[in-house]
Amino acid sequence: MMRRAIAQRDHADRIKIQERRAVPAPIDNEHDSVSSTFSRKYSASGLIVLGGLLISLIMVGLCALVLYQGRLDALERARGTSGNLALIAERDIERNFELYALSLQAVVDGLMRADVMALPPALRNDVLFDRAASAKYLGSVLVLDAAGNIVIDSASTTPRHGNFGDRQYFTIQRDHPETGLFISDPYASRLRGGAPSIALSRRLSHADGSFAGIVMIAVNLEYFRELFAGLSLGPHGAVSLINQNGIMVMRQPYEARIVGRNISRADTFRRFRSAPEGSFSETASIDGVRRLYYFRNFPKLPLIIMVAEAEQDIYAGWRRRAITIGSLMAVFAVVFMMLSFVLAAQLRRRMRAESQLKLLARTDGLTGLHNRRTLGEVLDHEWRRARRTHSIFSLLFVDIDRFKTYNDSYGHQAGDDTLAAVARCIGENIRRPADTAARYGGEEFVVVLPDTAIAGATIIAEKIRAAICNLCIEHAGSEYGRVTASIGLASWRPELDQDVAALIRSADEALYKAKASGRNQVVPAYAA
Repeated sequence: MMRRAIAQRDHADRIKIQERRAVPAPIDNEHDSVSSTFSRKYSASGLIVLGGLLISLIMVGLCALVLYQGRLDALERARGTSGNLALIAERDIERNFELYALSLQAVVDGLMRADVMALPPALRNDVLFDRAASAKYLGSVLVLDAAGNIVIDSASTTPRHGNFGDRQYFTIQRDHPETGLFISDPYASRLRGGAPSIALSRRLSHADGSFAGIVMIAVNLEYFRELFAGLSLGPHGAVSLINQNGIMVMRQPYEARIVGRNISRADTFRRFRSAPEGSFSETASIDGVRRLYYFRNFPKLPLIIMVAEAEQDIYAGWRRRAITIGSLMAVFAVVFMMLSFVLAAQLRRRMRAESQLKLLARTDGLTGLHNRRTLGEVLDHEWRRARRTHSIFSLLFVDIDRFKTYNDSYGHQAGDDTLAAVARCIGENIRRPADTAARYGGEEFVVVLPDTAIAGATIIAEKIRAAICNLCIEHAGSEYGRVTASIGLASWRPELDQDVAALIRSADEALYKAKASGRNQVVPAYAA
């Protein structure tokens, strides 16, 4: 009975080997791999993300460029406005000072005329002063003798008492005959209750050129204060009038303690003196506010006018627009980037699904090895390559011994587990990337070994056989008491005029010999 059962099993094995002789035909010449699919997938999604990032950066960059240009435009407008305001104030001051200087010169000329000096005091004053002293913001026009005493007073036919020999406008004219029109530093007027003023003076000389006194006219600093108050420079702007010695004549916003201050050591003043006009940004030493300074040196007067608009006022409107536009652009860039990431993720998911479908179409779902269709492509590719390069490749047929009996005894789930374990053994023993393993059908596997002669293929086949045997999977229906495999192998050589079908038949025949010789062994087909 036992011999009959063994004969029946042998007959079944021979039937399976004969069925296997039908060779799978290659489907086409396309040989794309799953790894390249994944590479293309991540490359495409990466390009989308990179493109989204690049576009977002370009948009943000363009927005930043436009905003920066807007900032420069705001600065240029402020510079132009400051220049216009400085020019307006300069012309107003020069025009008034020209009138004051002409009035002083008229007094000097009148004092030189004997007929004028012979007139009654009231008439003499009308001729000398020509109502100049009645102008707004002007104090009295005084004529001082060589000692500094008032000798003629435009405010009265009887001169007021006072000596001003200590005043700067007097001593400069006395000690420097070449001075001409002199504009004094600010001082507190003694005749007008301490009102802050500056004086314009001219020298009087005797016929021999010796000092005879001065003619002076006082200008109330309230004139400059009201003039500067009418200039619109924003809540933090400033306007200053400075003489060329660095003395502050007037500053708006007005502070009494600042008038008369010496700023000749300040960096800003050194810049004022470095050129006829110009502009620069600096932090004021007076109040710590950073401003855009525009300055002009008066061409005909020893004065400098400075118009300074605070940067916070210059950029206030621009800053509001920049925050609005910048915020919208930032939100848009973030949304665009998010959409890029979403699109890239969708593309990855789609390509992952496609690659998985391709993988399922090319692999065996149970063992993870290539399926029979892929095997046909690989065999065709390797055979063509071997013919083209005149190289060798080998083929292994691996068949699990008495697998039908194992399934009948232990169930199909155990059979599936055994197939997966055998597939792992095969995969672990072929190390080169070019080596390929496939499930041929049922319990049969095929291994393709490019550039491997029959001796090397035999070593690999023996490793696979030993690894399967060493799994020690119980198999009561096997003569070895465990799951084993028989392996037939064949090699294709350039000198053999064979096709793939002949190589597979040789491997089949070697496998049949391994089965017939007691199983659990490797048999090479040397005749191939």
